[in-house]
Amino acid sequence: MSMICVRCPVGCDIKVTAEGDEVKSVEGNSCPRALEFARDEVRNPTRVFATTVRVSGGRLPVCPVRSRGPAPKSRLFDISREVAGLTVPAPVKIGQVILADACGTGVDIIASRDLEAREVTA
Repeated sequence: MSMICVRCPVGCDIKVTAEGDEVKSVEGNSCPRALEFARDEVRNPTRVFATTVRVSGGRLPVCPVRSRGPAPKSRLFDISREVAGLTVPAPVKIGQVILADACGTGVDIIASRDLEAREVTA
């Protein structure tokens, strides 16, 4: 299988030969980190999740959010559906937990920026 290694800034196009969840060989890498990347990607692929969440009473209608750490790739659509159903009240603070333990993955979804409440004018 072909993939792009993201363990260093080079981004090597690598060819991985695997049997089941065991990596047999990696070709095309310019550093040794590709082997560890390939093993992780074959055994348990993870991704950092990023999207927006609706905000009520905010200066903007949505706030960017992301996972605090990598989440299992197989659960990203489930997490997306759960986040899509949320509306959080303003103000929102950067790093604020928006959704704890998203879909039972152990990964929190947090705000990626501050978002002030809308000014009330009389």
